[in-house]
Amino acid sequence: MNIRKKVAFHTLGCKLNFSETSTLARNVNEAGFEVVPYQSKADVYVINTCSVTDHADKKCKNFINRALGLNENAFVVITGCYAQLKPAEIAAIPGVDLVLGAAEKFNLINHLSNLTKSEEATWHCSNIDEVEDFKSSYSYGNRTRSFLKVQDGCDYTCAFCTIPLARGKSRSDTIESVVKKANEIATLGVKEIVLTGVNIGDFGKQQVGQKKQEETFYQLIQQLDDVKGIERIRISSIEPNLLSNEIIEFVAGSKKFVPHFHIPLQSGSNQILKKMRRRYLRELYIDRVESIKKLMPNCCIGVDVIVGFPGETQEHFLETYEFLNDLDISYLHVFTYSERPNTLATEMDQSVPKNIRKERNKMLTILSDKKRRAFYESQLGSTQNVLWENAPTNGELTGFTENYVKVVIPYSQELTNTIQPIVLSGFNANGLVTINLNRAVLS
Repeated sequence: MNIRKKVAFHTLGCKLNFSETSTLARNVNEAGFEVVPYQSKADVYVINTCSVTDHADKKCKNFINRALGLNENAFVVITGCYAQLKPAEIAAIPGVDLVLGAAEKFNLINHLSNLTKSEEATWHCSNIDEVEDFKSSYSYGNRTRSFLKVQDGCDYTCAFCTIPLARGKSRSDTIESVVKKANEIATLGVKEIVLTGVNIGDFGKQQVGQKKQEETFYQLIQQLDDVKGIERIRISSIEPNLLSNEIIEFVAGSKKFVPHFHIPLQSGSNQILKKMRRRYLRELYIDRVESIKKLMPNCCIGVDVIVGFPGETQEHFLETYEFLNDLDISYLHVFTYSERPNTLATEMDQSVPKNIRKERNKMLTILSDKKRRAFYESQLGSTQNVLWENAPTNGELTGFTENYVKVVIPYSQELTNTIQPIVLSGFNANGLVTINLNRAVLS
C-alpha cells in the first residue's frame, strides 16, 4: 500500500502570505501528499515567513523547533519574505533542510520528490530584481472569507521597508484572470473575498509578453462587482495617494464592496512622512478620510502607524497622536519601528531609544481602543448584516458586519457561513450585545 506523505504548513505575517500558503497547500494535495495541521506529526513542515514584523528570526526558529518536537526526522522547508532576504542565515539554522526564495516558492512540489535529510540545507534564491512573473493565489478552507491575491511587489522606496527587497517590483494579475479566480471561489461557497497584495492600488503594472497592460484597480473593482455568488468584497489595504475619488464613490454605490477601508498613514507629521519617503502629506490623508465619511458615514477606517522612526521627536509623536485623535477613524494597527538591514532608515541619525518606542506604541494602542469603542458606540441601534465564520473559537462563533464590527456569540453550527441581520443594541463587559440572538456579544 502506498502511504501518502504528510505535509503541514504554517504562515507568519500578512493576508497575502495566507493566500499563498493556501494555494501551496492545494498544490501539494493535488500532487498526492496529505495536508495536515501544523500541530500534528508530519513528514514535511513548510513555514511561510514574514519580514515586516519584528523578531522574524525568533518566530521562524520557534516554529522549526515545534516541528522537530513533533517529528525529529521531519523535512523542514522555509519560504517567504524572510527566506528571500536571508537565505544563507536561515539555511544555517539546525533542522532546516530547504530554503526557497520569492521566485521559487511555487516550485515547492518539485523539491519534495527527495525528502532525504542532509547535514547542510539547500537554498534556492534568485536575484529579486529578476523576478517579473505573477503567481496567482487565494486562500480557502479555514475561514468564511477568501484572501484573493491580485498584485505583488512594490515600486515604492519607503525608508523603513524591506518588502521591495523581499518581493520585487510591482506586478499584478490581469482583470480577466482575477475575475476567473473570483468565480472559482464563488463555486466553493465562500461568501466574502478580501482583495490582497503588497500595493493593490498599483494594480495594472504587469507584462504579458512584450505588451504593457493598461488596466487599473478602478477597472478591476468594477468588473468584480458583477461576479455572481459572492456576497461581499473587501479591500484589504490601499495607499492614500492611490485611493482616488472614483474608487471611493464606486464603493459607496457598490452592490458588493463593503464600507471598510484600511489606509496606511505611518505618521501624522509631515516632516517624518518626508523622511520616510512616503508619497503624500497629512493634508491628503485628511481629504481621503473626509471624502469617505461624506459618502459613507458608517464606514470603518483602519490606519497603519509607525512609532519611533529615526528623528521622531516627542513633538513629532504628539503631532501624530493629536492628528489621529482628531481624525474620524475606527482603529489603528500600531507598529514599533525596528531597524531593517539594507533600508535607508538604518543610515539615519537620531535613533529613538527602544524604551521610548515602546511607550509611544502603548499610548497609540490605548488610543486605538478608544477609537474602536467610539466607532462601535456609533453603531448602536443599527441593524447590520453579520457573516458568521465557519469555525468555532473557544466555544464561540465570530462574525463581522459589512463595516467590520466583530460580533461574538455562543457557537451555533447552523449559523456558520450564513449572513444574518443583527441589531446592535448595547455594551456589556465583553462588548456589544445584540437583541435578536441571546447573549450575542461583540468584542
